[in-house]
Amino acid sequence: MKIRERAPGKLNLCLFLGPVRQDGRHELVTLFESVSLADELVISLASSDEVIAPGVEGPNLVSQALAGLRRHGWRAPPLRIEIDKRIPIAGGMGGGSADAAALLRVAPRFAPVGTVEVEELAVELGADVPAQLIPGLAVGTGAGEDFSLRAALADHAFTILPAATALSTAAVYAEADRLGLGRDRDELRARLAELEASLEPGERLPNALLINDLEPATRSLCPQIDDALLALRNAGADRVLVCGSGPTVAGLYWGADAEGRAQAAAASLVARFPGATAARPVASPS
Repeated sequence: MKIRERAPGKLNLCLFLGPVRQDGRHELVTLFESVSLADELVISLASSDEVIAPGVEGPNLVSQALAGLRRHGWRAPPLRIEIDKRIPIAGGMGGGSADAAALLRVAPRFAPVGTVEVEELAVELGADVPAQLIPGLAVGTGAGEDFSLRAALADHAFTILPAATALSTAAVYAEADRLGLGRDRDELRARLAELEASLEPGERLPNALLINDLEPATRSLCPQIDDALLALRNAGADRVLVCGSGPTVAGLYWGADAEGRAQAAAASLVARFPGATAARPVASPS
């Protein structure tokens, strides 16, 4: 038995940063969107559990998800999980979370496991994992772990430029705190109300909401991404964004011709930014 499962990466079309909670995480209001740039998990039967993730150093979320499933009494036979990494590692696109979510999605195909157990384990693994269990467009609140799926926006696509360096998410949040980038709870609630009012099916999100509050912190720690952001503007992107905590950046293109424009931009930039690629929104792993 061998199963292949795609693990779509995500972009934060907006990310509004709030105060620090008692558990040390920040309150957020964010809009996640799954994209076609995806890792792939190849899961097969083995003599003992094994996770192979080239380029990922130290413990990874798939190993933690597998151990968590076992801890919850999951009786699947030993598995070998090979991860074909395509999402930039430590790049702000939630690759590790996507991989863990992919394993949790397919776990019931190997042995019974309750939906509640899967959802609880997703929250334990990290704030990005729950929203990536069901790829699509979702509003995230709390630390991002509370989410609600939404209907698709107007036609759009992305040009994604990975960075040559990686950034620790914790380091970016610490820098955001140092720079005083957080909003108070009243402002965060106001931003959520604006976002909710703007999420009309088939409509564009206004530029006033296409904001990532972490961008100044990411640029402070990794100033070389300024070149990538400028390159995407010059390549005709309607909006440029830092992906999550970065340092991957994306150019957003709206319109019926968005995918073609994003592909043309990626082709024009790949010599300067190796790994440049176009991506489109997705609402399922396939």
